[in-house]
Amino acid sequence: MNKVIFLFLRRMRTPLLVLIGAYTVSGVGLLLIPGVDDQGEPWRMSIFHAFYFLSYTATTTGFGEVPYAFTDAQRMWVTFSIYLTIVAWLYAIGKILTLIQDPAFKQALGSQALDRAVRRMKDPFYIVCGHGDTGSMLVRAMVQRGRHAVVIDYDPDRINDLELADLTLHVPGLLGDASVSRHLKAAGLLHPLCRGVVALTDDEEANLKIAITSKLLNPELPVICRAHTRSTEDNMASFGTDHIINPFDAFGERLGLALRSPGLYLLREWLTSVPGSPLQEPVHPPKGTWILVGFGRFGKAVRRAMVAQGLSTVVIEIDPSRAGCDGPCVEGRGTEADTLRLAGIDQAVGLVAGTEQDTNNLSVIMTARDLKADLFMVARQNHCDNQDLFDAARPALVMRSSEMIVESILAHLGNPLLARFLELSLGRGEAWANELLSRISGVTDERVPEVWRVHVTARGAPALHALIREGHPVTLGLLLEAGQARYAILNCVPLMLCREGEERLTPSEDTLIEQGDRLLLCGRPRATDYLHHLLRDQQALRYLVTGDNRPDGWIWRMLGMGRPEPAASPDRDR
Repeated sequence: MNKVIFLFLRRMRTPLLVLIGAYTVSGVGLLLIPGVDDQGEPWRMSIFHAFYFLSYTATTTGFGEVPYAFTDAQRMWVTFSIYLTIVAWLYAIGKILTLIQDPAFKQALGSQALDRAVRRMKDPFYIVCGHGDTGSMLVRAMVQRGRHAVVIDYDPDRINDLELADLTLHVPGLLGDASVSRHLKAAGLLHPLCRGVVALTDDEEANLKIAITSKLLNPELPVICRAHTRSTEDNMASFGTDHIINPFDAFGERLGLALRSPGLYLLREWLTSVPGSPLQEPVHPPKGTWILVGFGRFGKAVRRAMVAQGLSTVVIEIDPSRAGCDGPCVEGRGTEADTLRLAGIDQAVGLVAGTEQDTNNLSVIMTARDLKADLFMVARQNHCDNQDLFDAARPALVMRSSEMIVESILAHLGNPLLARFLELSLGRGEAWANELLSRISGVTDERVPEVWRVHVTARGAPALHALIREGHPVTLGLLLEAGQARYAILNCVPLMLCREGEERLTPSEDTLIEQGDRLLLCGRPRATDYLHHLLRDQQALRYLVTGDNRPDGWIWRMLGMGRPEPAASPDRDR
């Protein structure tokens, strides 16, 4: 039985019995008390007339003595019946209002609404477990990119925030524990259009259980999880979790990349930031001695990255023995000038404020700036609500774990080729990165580029696929020139070409495009829409690439004048 109906019948059983009893008693009295008809003869009310009279009298919608005028005895009984049924109705209505406010009934209504929304899903969607700072940021970013999602969270306030969010697409929300298998199944874990599960709860054990449940119930479904410790990462990996994000290790790796190759670091930032936003300025962290305030998970990850680059560090920690400091360490909070001087701020080149309290991190930055204005500052921001404060403090780098996790998830969900490109680019040098940065800035007007992929298939790029199938050689440069000739805004930079296991970074313009190729491109925002239209307009693409303005209407094809002429396959440089 439906949960809502079951709860309603169970909670309203007594009020319904009271209503039925009140109507029964009133009706029986009207049937038994004799009346007088218009001829003065004794008359008794029928069951129909009694029910009809009570229906409009007990609900206070009107009054009339039908079919004949009542006797005094009948009027006395009707007076009693009116008060009896009104009291019964007031009692029943009060119980209904109480039921509507019952948390269990609200949850049943929410579950029913979610089941209905999931059943009606017509587009691919992702299950997002957790709607805190990171989860809400991810859902908003997915909706902006036209992707659907279903949210699970145990906090009713977060589900209410989801319902009140100004989103262009409807995002169903389920109030419940995402680590419980029935909640995952209710959210669409076994739905044929479900494309993945993202575990972003604050509890690592819950994220681990979500990964295990998803892989056991639907092994083919991609699962992305957040983890803060190495042991949890290893446990998740043992169950085949597709992508595990540790924001502390990720920032440590980025900081290490900025120290080793500022160009590669800047390239990563440009390609993973929000398209259309201003391009980030180059960052050049100095080499020398760094002060690390806070030696928790974040501090340890940053220290590993710095030690890997050959840098020396001094740690400031409230409880060094508990934190496990194994190098130069000063006991203190780091918010006091004396502690910073004791740590050697005069000789240091940089400082990382990495505690779990945003107020302490801001205090450390302000105190350190008063002592040494040219110090390179790195800050950890724990809560999104404090972004204005960190913007005003102006540290050189800010570690926002929510943004880093969302960027990594979007790269894997929306464009796996980008994640692979960023991985392969780590093997390239600074000169290669600087040259690519120059090309990107030249076509994007100092704005973060849009990154997209093109799959040369009959479905992904039908016009280009048909042109190649007809035997016309199409190079990458020729395709980009055709796009620019059609749309002036369509100025792109090729980032990678994938072909039968071969992966080429920044392919040259004379590279021949073949059927089945996958291209990773970047350019101005909305350039992807123009290229999408061009790759589906066979007549326009043929004319721009070959100069052949062949009629392609239905009538011309019927007459045989629009059929492609066979062309010899040219020799291709592989």
